[in-house]
Amino acid sequence: MEPEIRYTTTSDGVSIAYYTMGEGYPLVVTSWVLWSHLRRQPFPEYHRSRSGRGLGRGLQIVRYDARGTGLSDRHPIDFSMDARMLDLEAVVQQLKLMRFAIFGSGHGTPAAVTYAAGNPERVSHLILESAYARGRDHRETAKGWDSLRDTADEQWERYALTAANVQLGFSDSESAQKLASRLRESMTPESVRAFYAAQQAIDVTALLSRIAVPTVVVYRPFSGNSIQLEWSRVVASKIPGARFVTVTPPDERVWPDEETRIVEDFLGVNQDVPAAASVLPSGTAIILFADIVDSTALTERLGDAAFRAKARELGGSLRTLIRECAGTPVEGPTLGDGVLAVFTSAREAIAAAVRCAAVGESAGLSLHLGLHAGDVTREKDPDGRDNVYGGAVNIAARISGLSAAGEVLVSETVRSLARTSAGVAFEDRGEQSLKGIADSQRIFAVRGREGDT
Repeated sequence: MEPEIRYTTTSDGVSIAYYTMGEGYPLVVTSWVLWSHLRRQPFPEYHRSRSGRGLGRGLQIVRYDARGTGLSDRHPIDFSMDARMLDLEAVVQQLKLMRFAIFGSGHGTPAAVTYAAGNPERVSHLILESAYARGRDHRETAKGWDSLRDTADEQWERYALTAANVQLGFSDSESAQKLASRLRESMTPESVRAFYAAQQAIDVTALLSRIAVPTVVVYRPFSGNSIQLEWSRVVASKIPGARFVTVTPPDERVWPDEETRIVEDFLGVNQDVPAAASVLPSGTAIILFADIVDSTALTERLGDAAFRAKARELGGSLRTLIRECAGTPVEGPTLGDGVLAVFTSAREAIAAAVRCAAVGESAGLSLHLGLHAGDVTREKDPDGRDNVYGGAVNIAARISGLSAAGEVLVSETVRSLARTSAGVAFEDRGEQSLKGIADSQRIFAVRGREGDT
């Protein structure tokens, strides 16, 4: 069944076509621009492989046509990175995605890199396939095409067929005819020339070192692939902690099962392997408590059902983020609008709290956030779920209540544990009395990274 095409409008008034397919964790696929047409390119390679299992399981795949292509507005023709970010942001906002993975392939990789570098609070994982950072590198390898592109107006069919044959390695004339037809429906001679002109200015090299989300770079060689292996290796080498793999498909016409497994394992959606259960600690732990600011007033303004829906979605995003930061969310207690989590590292707990604050702001639900360290006791609630108890948990909740909207406060204990490792600054708020706690606590506010202005 074909997915339903829907439309959204960018902040500068351009209509963008998009669709979603499947259910599960959101995976946003950046537009490849060239050849992009949602009806003519139903993205089968990400849903069907040699074994037939595909990549769609456990995922909500989001695709869109960039402006100037496919089913989106054909004017204005603007393929600058700023324009591509407006297109992507419009789709994300329309779907109200607070936390999602991004997949960029080929010409879609610079846009994926740009968005991930600028929005670490939203992007959970970055997947790049056959990536490049500098458009002029690709342009240099295609110099022979310039004269052909210049005659595209008069010889559009010839140009499209030649481009399709090159893309397929001159291996399948029947498929080339179909691909050429898709190119002619996806773009115009004017938009093809505009794309290659804009590509010359693209360079995301400086952004690679700023990517702070888990990243895998996959290179899939096949005849006609215009992206060079070395470009992908350079991209992977400049992204902190990125994993680089090459995948050789047994049949170039299908998505390889090996790549399916790599992506599924990376995103944690491999349904063949049950996820390991989180184990709550007993003993000393760093406790994070997050609570929605002015939840009563928000309920009055939004209505109970709408507020609860937003709060549930935010809670799910926060728990996913906490796991990414090596923490364990506590599912057992009835916390109202709060989220409780425990960590074994003060540095990781602070990083999680800062990211939680950013996610809450993006969702329009600001958070109070507090951290304390101390002994906890693990017990099972009556419903059978694990929970943690202890005076340290109460102190973390009280510290959270002192914080301003979006602010992260920590106890002196946490500050001492993370003073030299967290890479942040701490503003001394002095001794504070906490409701129901006999002893006052010295509190610190987390500020930007040391040296930031």
